[in-house]
Amino acid sequence: MVVSLNNTGTQVTEFLMICFPGMQDTQHWLSVALAPLLVLALGANFVLLLVIWQEASLHEPMYYLLAILSLLDVILCLTVIPKVLFILWFNMKPITFAGCFLQMFIMNTFLPMESSTFLVMAYDRYVAICHPLRYPSLITEQFVINAAIFIVLRSFLVTLPTPVLAARLNYCASNVVENCICANISVAKLSCGDIYINKLYQFVSVWCLLGSDLVLILLSYCFILRAAMRLHSAGAATKALSTCGSHLILILFFYTLLLVFIFTNKAGKKVPSEVPILLNVLHHLIPPALNPIVYGVRTQEIKQGIIRLLKYHN
Repeated sequence: MVVSLNNTGTQVTEFLMICFPGMQDTQHWLSVALAPLLVLALGANFVLLLVIWQEASLHEPMYYLLAILSLLDVILCLTVIPKVLFILWFNMKPITFAGCFLQMFIMNTFLPMESSTFLVMAYDRYVAICHPLRYPSLITEQFVINAAIFIVLRSFLVTLPTPVLAARLNYCASNVVENCICANISVAKLSCGDIYINKLYQFVSVWCLLGSDLVLILLSYCFILRAAMRLHSAGAATKALSTCGSHLILILFFYTLLLVFIFTNKAGKKVPSEVPILLNVLHHLIPPALNPIVYGVRTQEIKQGIIRLLKYHN
């Protein structure tokens, strides 16, 4: 909706989300894939959280970090995907001005939180494999509390200016967002002002947060690989490489999907606009669906906890 201001201009009070501009007649078919993935992501993460909460043997730092990751996944899913499905199913395109920037704030804050959580988990595995004798003294419940505070403050302080800068712009013309999500640039480009600062700050903040996390994670796994290869027991080396390998694949998938989205978005007209939009949606859905499944299957204690939970309810 656009309202007049003293007959001299207009002001946007809500936005209209046009999910896939070139697929308006067929886009509802995407819900056939998105809805089951949402159910899988929420179900798997809630089961993982419930198992960690109920099983006393899982009340350890490593599993607390998994719980933090699952909680972040649930929040990101619920922030983005239900609105996307409402658009696809019921054509519910409007979103309030405040609601749009709240969604933008949560996305811009919680994605770096997830990246930071992967970094802390990589450090946890590094200490467990490279310095096993020091693990009990270094990775404690207090460490998890300090890590959680670090994750929240780091992401909040660095990403808060992104939605604030976007919300302060003057939206006096079109209110049609060609996206399923209130992404920063998709919304900011509708304003009547200069958005150079918005683009620059998003670029710098994303690469400072996610870029530094990715470098440190890869460095940690290089040390882990070197330590695992030096283990005298072939069985211990295989187990360490198998466990950390599956974790690294998930982490790389998280960053790869994000990087592909960024580069396709920068490619502009060379790539159909539907591609980066779909990648943005999937980035809020596929990692949350895969994380609890892989961590649950690869971690014997969690697998046993899930079995006991299912037996108890049967």
